[in-house]
Amino acid sequence: MKILVCISKTPDTTAKIAFADNNTKFAADGVQWIINPYDEWYALVRAIELKEADTSAVLHLLNVGGADSDPIIRKALALGGDEAIRVNSDNADSFNIASQIAAVAKEGAYDLIFTGKETIDYNGSSIGGMVAELLDLPYISHATKFDLEAGKATVVREIEGGEETNTVALPVVVSCQKGMAEQRIPNMKGIMGARTKP
Repeated sequence: MKILVCISKTPDTTAKIAFADNNTKFAADGVQWIINPYDEWYALVRAIELKEADTSAVLHLLNVGGADSDPIIRKALALGGDEAIRVNSDNADSFNIASQIAAVAKEGAYDLIFTGKETIDYNGSSIGGMVAELLDLPYISHATKFDLEAGKATVVREIEGGEETNTVALPVVVSCQKGMAEQRIPNMKGIMGARTKP
């Protein structure tokens, strides 16, 4: 099984945010960047759990961004990713990002594509749906539970006033949120190993 987890960088929520150019431009100087929590805590960690349950599984990470994303990519590798792909792009437009992700996913023929439900800086919730549409794959949003058995995924998603359970054949695109997995911290072995991973 091939798993692709899309990760993005966002400002640390504890960082002091400032604006420049008459309050029209985000001032990134001195800002600490982190992996978007929905991507890390839920999408990535659940993918790692699936990989641990199926030792033949391969877990690739994908980031659309600049070289300044390398530290978050290394952290994701330290947590348990096998390889990382960074598509160089400074264009933060959602459709451009989704198009880049879809191109990589199509070439890689992934069985499972995980995204976070949204980024904490933009709250758009659009990337997963656009990627699925571009690839003509089923899409399940706001997933809180994901189980895999015999090539089929059972996904519980949050809906207004309750939850809904869906069963879908792979490949599938899933956006993940709280409930999908528990946060992990990379161990020293993972941190050291991340330096040599492609």
